[in-house]
Amino acid sequence: MAGRNRQSATAADWLTDRVLRLLIGALLALPYERRVRLGGWMMRNVLAPIAGYNRRSMANLAHVFPRMPEPERRRIARQVADNMGRTFIENYSAREFLARHRDAPILGPGLRALEEARDRGRPVILVTGHFGNYEAPRAALVGRGFEVGGLYRPARNRFFDEHYKRTMMAYGGPIFAQGRRGTSGFVRHLRAGGQLVLLFDQHVARGAVLPFLGQPARTALSAAELALRYDALLIPFYGTRNPDGLSFTIEMEAPVPHSDPETMTRALNASLEARVRRHPGQWLWVHRRWKVEGRKPQRKRAAPSTGPGPAS
Repeated sequence: MAGRNRQSATAADWLTDRVLRLLIGALLALPYERRVRLGGWMMRNVLAPIAGYNRRSMANLAHVFPRMPEPERRRIARQVADNMGRTFIENYSAREFLARHRDAPILGPGLRALEEARDRGRPVILVTGHFGNYEAPRAALVGRGFEVGGLYRPARNRFFDEHYKRTMMAYGGPIFAQGRRGTSGFVRHLRAGGQLVLLFDQHVARGAVLPFLGQPARTALSAAELALRYDALLIPFYGTRNPDGLSFTIEMEAPVPHSDPETMTRALNASLEARVRRHPGQWLWVHRRWKVEGRKPQRKRAAPSTGPGPAS
């Protein structure tokens, strides 16, 4: 029975991957701007409602903003889905995406701190969340000669993972899969003075319970712990989607001062919170972020993965 279940899962994964490949191929055949807009439209109007993403976003918004009117929650949920679709096909358009954003201006004091660290051979951990498109700042840094790597969480669908991993590698810098081997490579790169990206805004079962958007959330301390262990700069950075839906405002904040892991992670939470409050439709409210004791769990619904990203 177990063998048949594994075979069924493998067959279903293969079929799902075939469908996704056809969809991605059809979108990539279109001119860049049209494909990005269509990717957003398809996620907003077709895929997100079917997968339950809009309902999950609205539930999280109600948890954080209980007084927010339902029409406003629905509007933000649709923006979230649109950004998901745009980001997904943008990341598959690596060559064009890099060309568009490699010369983009980078605002904030973090760029100067990063350049100084590179010149001194000091490691840097660039920290962000599932906000806007985090590959936009990476593309701008690649255009300035940086090789920014990352640790990523492999997709459960191994057929999909094979080609999604290649899209991340196309942005330059080494990519390490989560696990013993990947983590050891990640650490070697960091100790050698490299630059790496970590996303820290997903639920972590054994994480510290820290406030995020006014509600307790289990949060990984790993970015701060690594920064302290290897004397790395910890720099928050963001790619905020502009009103045209295609370009980004790229910002690198000042490094978070070294203190202790919890204090540093609270600073990262506060940094991301400010972005989310200003642009709520650009954060991935689909995540089950507030799975802590005392909160009634959301009803689970099976949904296809939108792909892996850098791990927390």
